[in-house]
Amino acid sequence: MKRIALFCLFALLSSYGHEGVLSITPSYGERGSDLGIQVFQQVVRTRPLENVVLSPHGVASILGMLLPGAHGETRKQVLNALRYKRNGPYKMLRKLHKTLTAKSNQDVVLIANAMFTQMGFPMEETFVTINKANFQCEGRSLDFSNPHRAAEEINGWVNNKTRGHIPSLVKADMLDSALTRLVAVNAIYFKGLWKSCFQPQNTKMRPFTGGDGNVYKVPMMSQLSVFNIGLATTPQGLKYKVIELPYHGNTISMLIVVPFEEDTPLSRVIPHISTATVQSWTKLMRMKKVRLLIPKFTADAEVDLEEPLTVLGLTDMFSQDKADFRHLSTHPVYVSRALQKTKIIVNEDGTKAAAATTAILLARSSPPWVIVDRPFLFLIRHNQTGTVLFMGQINKP
Repeated sequence: MKRIALFCLFALLSSYGHEGVLSITPSYGERGSDLGIQVFQQVVRTRPLENVVLSPHGVASILGMLLPGAHGETRKQVLNALRYKRNGPYKMLRKLHKTLTAKSNQDVVLIANAMFTQMGFPMEETFVTINKANFQCEGRSLDFSNPHRAAEEINGWVNNKTRGHIPSLVKADMLDSALTRLVAVNAIYFKGLWKSCFQPQNTKMRPFTGGDGNVYKVPMMSQLSVFNIGLATTPQGLKYKVIELPYHGNTISMLIVVPFEEDTPLSRVIPHISTATVQSWTKLMRMKKVRLLIPKFTADAEVDLEEPLTVLGLTDMFSQDKADFRHLSTHPVYVSRALQKTKIIVNEDGTKAAAATTAILLARSSPPWVIVDRPFLFLIRHNQTGTVLFMGQINKP
């Protein structure tokens, strides 16, 4: 059986935003994000002390692109994992992609999708048409018999779509010169300016207790402003703080989660997180004037998605014997690799907005300090749809 080489790519460049919508029925953005969050939870179990970043929406996007090609048990497993309705979720996926890539977000979020196929490989017209309509998916033909050249072309596309922040995704040895038929790639680039920016002169070296228990000196950003803050509790009774930092434009926010008690490990809070949990925070959070201190950080991660997706019930698509993608091509194919690369940079940038926020920065009293000085979780969320674009655990900034 021929293989689909499936490489999921997500690049996040975040430097530095709100209308919470409570819904009983999860949106398609939330359904896909929940699967991605479950993948993240699987990954961090094996990397409890590392920095891990992942795009839940990216995981859902690549599966959404493959879905029109799947049949039988393979299709059923993808639909079940994503909790999509059986009778074609494509109208909703098209609407979601359109919302996320709307003009209001275009300077902040860039989402690009492509299918690189072996020259002469026949794809079903319906499969191609649906992906073009739902994901504005590009189609390109490559010669995988020259894997070095094919890898160069894919990486060039990736480098371009992520503005140079992820220059390489695919290695030539990942592409089988005789068997590779299709490489599906999803790239997400995000660069947000804080709505209320951090001034570089306020960044000082301060202690941060890492996941390994050691204390590190890290550059800690600081600002006095009004933030949406709440105290939530897991079903096991563990309390944790949630802080919302909106990005300029108010459509996307970063949510920071840190255990309330210093001796509670982050790993005891993460299994509790879902899009329903995030929705519940909107009821708990209140606007409060505080001195907020959070670390500058850069983190990148490469995640092999096959194991976590298999654990979550997506087994057939990776099986040479069981994969059924008959609606993708008349030639039998299976998924040989599912890979995601993600990068995040969080710093003070956004000083261009400083003049607009000066009034907020003036303090007459001494408000409480909120210091994120130990391992924390972050989520970057599109507020209108509930889609979690990125999430990560930071054990050492």
